[in-house]
Amino acid sequence: MTPERLQRLTAVLEKRQPDLTVVLENVQDPHNISAVMRTCDAVGVQEIYILNTDIPKHKKWGAKSSSSAAKWLTIHQFNDIQSCFEALRKKYSKILLTHLAADSIPLHQIDFTQSVALVFGNEHSGVSDGLVALCDGNFIIPQVGIIKSLNISVACAVSLYEAFRQKSIAGHYEKQRLLVEQMESLRNKWGLEDES
Repeated sequence: MTPERLQRLTAVLEKRQPDLTVVLENVQDPHNISAVMRTCDAVGVQEIYILNTDIPKHKKWGAKSSSSAAKWLTIHQFNDIQSCFEALRKKYSKILLTHLAADSIPLHQIDFTQSVALVFGNEHSGVSDGLVALCDGNFIIPQVGIIKSLNISVACAVSLYEAFRQKSIAGHYEKQRLLVEQMESLRNKWGLEDES
């Protein structure tokens, strides 16, 4: 790997945000998942959680594509809610989901300077009732159109860019936030990916 490439990978890792993640529950279309991954990479989210309780485990995300972000992310796959939430609770203070309910708050009221996991549900039925019961709250993306829903990848992008905006203002991208060991591990892994 060239020194320039190493410098580029290091610069990207220095912007990664370990206190922000996305959880996708039973999202069926791998193109939607790939689009979410590209947005995660773009705003510095390193880890993503894929929860498949009703559909088979995904085997690929379009990794052959030159624009695939999967190789730059740490992907955790689960097939049961309990294991997924045990892992999330170890790392994130709040788990919020997109769910239309009386107590839903607008996206812009979420404090993204705190540790947050955002949960997005299936393209057709949204998040499951079992998941709703385990989360700390609901949020909605304000809309004024007739159709009151967005594509999963669009909803995720809008949400993550609000997080990006808040975290930028708070200075979260101005200093390295990954632990040194994690940064070294990812830099080594990315160096191998780069050569393959």
